[in-house]
Amino acid sequence: MARRTVMYSSKGKKLYAVRDKEGKFKDIQQYSRAHAMDIKRGSAAEAKAAAAKPARKKAAKKATQPAAAKKPRKTVAKKVAKKPAANKPAARKAPSLTSTARKTAKRVVSKMKSEVGSAERAAKSTAKKVVREARKAAGAVERAVKRTVRKVTDAF
Repeated sequence: MARRTVMYSSKGKKLYAVRDKEGKFKDIQQYSRAHAMDIKRGSAAEAKAAAAKPARKKAAKKATQPAAAKKPRKTVAKKVAKKPAANKPAARKAPSLTSTARKTAKRVVSKMKSEVGSAERAAKSTAKKVVREARKAAGAVERAVKRTVRKVTDAF
């Protein structure tokens, strides 16, 4: 197996950076996905053990069970009412054009909402900056006026 380096994404997700033999990055995987695949895959030793296990169980079961202990099963014939062909569920249809169009429209609308939301946030932050600058300017003007008034009143 290739060597993996543990890293973290900008969002905080754990990542595996897979390297080739020379040590260069070959692939970057999310830890959760790589771990899930590792669990599903299993090792050669586990596969060997699993293959040997059922054979041992069967041999042990036959050795402990006497031959006379087996009883024949009673079979009960069940009556199965035949249903008319009309009541059978229909084969699954391919999605209709309208449902596909509806899904696409939903996807487009959600994308537009997110873009509009980001534009609104940008506009709000810009407006806040403008208000902040205007208040600074108003404060500066107010201080200048007070200074001038003081100078004029001191002169008299």
